[in-house]
Amino acid sequence: MRIAKITATSVTTAALALGLAACGGSNEPAKNSAAPSASTAASGPKYAGQTLTVWRLGVPNDVQNKYMGDLNAKFKETTGADVKVEWVPWPDAQKKWTSALAAGEGPDVTEFGNDQVAAWAQQEALTDITDLTKSNPDFQAIPQNLWGYETINGKIYAAPWGGGTRAVLYRKDWFDKLGLQPPKNWDELVAAAKKIVEKEGKDVDGFAWNGGSDANMSLSPFVWSAGGDFAVNEGGKWVGKLNEPGFKEGFQFYTDLVSKDGVSGKSRLTLNSIDIAQRFAAGKVGMYVTGGWDIQTIKEQSKGKIDEKKMAFFAIPAKDGSGAAPAFQGGNDIAIWKDAKSPELAAEYLKLAAGKEFGSRYAKDSGLLPLYPDALQELASDPVQKPFTEAFAVAKGFPASPNWAEANDTKAVLQNAARKVIKGEANVDDALKAANTELEAILNKSQ
Repeated sequence: MRIAKITATSVTTAALALGLAACGGSNEPAKNSAAPSASTAASGPKYAGQTLTVWRLGVPNDVQNKYMGDLNAKFKETTGADVKVEWVPWPDAQKKWTSALAAGEGPDVTEFGNDQVAAWAQQEALTDITDLTKSNPDFQAIPQNLWGYETINGKIYAAPWGGGTRAVLYRKDWFDKLGLQPPKNWDELVAAAKKIVEKEGKDVDGFAWNGGSDANMSLSPFVWSAGGDFAVNEGGKWVGKLNEPGFKEGFQFYTDLVSKDGVSGKSRLTLNSIDIAQRFAAGKVGMYVTGGWDIQTIKEQSKGKIDEKKMAFFAIPAKDGSGAAPAFQGGNDIAIWKDAKSPELAAEYLKLAAGKEFGSRYAKDSGLLPLYPDALQELASDPVQKPFTEAFAVAKGFPASPNWAEANDTKAVLQNAARKVIKGEANVDDALKAANTELEAILNKSQ
């Protein structure tokens, strides 16, 4: 899912994942008769004089402009074609794609958040690139478990471009002052959070509870660590798993952070990670779940009072201390729009952009994790990146349903259930029973 970093580039997340709810379309993704061939590489003269339109998401910075300049220069060298790049802010992306689909126009190639692919494939907006993907040596080097969001009904509609996950950002200076070490299990996490509240004040969140638009990215590691899951597809039907023991245990732990442990305030049950980052910058948060992009934001918002020396990350710990808990597998993809003027030329661009050289560079330049194993291993040697590479190694994804965004964002099924429990309006069993029924109805709703 888009771990879309809303920073200078945008992606993994930024602040967070922007889910898109699909509407319309059939159950079978489109079969584009002009699907790109993977047989031969384009030669320069063949495409000379043509121009490819590429949509990138986010707001460009110097690093991203340099990357696109180098990529497009290499593309022209190998194909003879020019590239027109249009930057689309993440909040505007859904409207842009919807308008393009309705008008039968749009880009040739576009960036996507990986959790958005199912929705747009369902709406027949993307070109089937299965053959291209399976015949490309670079793409075959990307681990198969990282193609889950891109594969719909056995067909592939996008290529992974950069991955991302989340970890716990904490006040390293507070930990040093209080004699705390990064927690290795759930008990240590709660103990550290309680000590922060005790020493720094009751208006401080020792571990800030996220109940906003990206809440499930904070909840999910605890659910997955306990052996639970949100929903699984069984015989073409989505079956909710919220009533099962693993999910209940992780959900109970997460809600207890507020209702029982008191390490996050009950008055802040709707804050998302952007809101929490602002409180962190104001000295009101000791720990919270987010990505590396918040470091610069917090430094700026605090006017330098909280700089890199006062912040650090650790991987969200597994319940039993066995290592990192599975965290949300986010990331950005690149896909060929169904109305591409030249699908073959678009295919050449996709292979170059998401191939090992430019794909690994895209991830690093965007603050994401490279998908190629050797590039990821190299990044793991960086102490700042190590918590993320540890989490990414066991990362998992949300249900790959076109309707997940509706359940996750629009209807806020789990967020509402958690608030009911914390407010004492329902116990965990009753809240999750109702949420499971609602989740199944949404995920199985025809498009």
